[in-house]
Amino acid sequence: QVQLVESGGGSVQAGGSLRLSCAASGDTGASPWMAWFRQGPGKEYEGVATIFTPTRETYYNDRDGGRFTISQDNDRNTVYLQMNNLQPEDTAMYSCAAGSPILSKVMSADGYRYWGQGTQVIVSS
Repeated sequence: QVQLVESGGGSVQAGGSLRLSCAASGDTGASPWMAWFRQGPGKEYEGVATIFTPTRETYYNDRDGGRFTISQDNDRNTVYLQMNNLQPEDTAMYSCAAGSPILSKVMSADGYRYWGQGTQVIVSS
């Protein structure tokens, strides 16, 4: 079992930044992929970024144009998502997930077993 707790969401104006945190506990070693997903109003879950924690290999959603960075702090067992130049279309519930997906599923919600409760991000124009 893995427990995930997100924090750091909020309301910002377009062009602003936020850093989301995901604190993990439990049997994290068995779930080496940590990912961020978002779900906008009326939309499906969309992969934002993922990191393979043993090697720090990362993958990103191309549509975000390099504005987001995923990182990890092993001492705190925490994964971060730094989001810069936020735009109104980034408004969504952002959720952290942990699992051991096959490589073709690392950006797919169905590749992850454990999920946090989510943190809301609202970007106003």
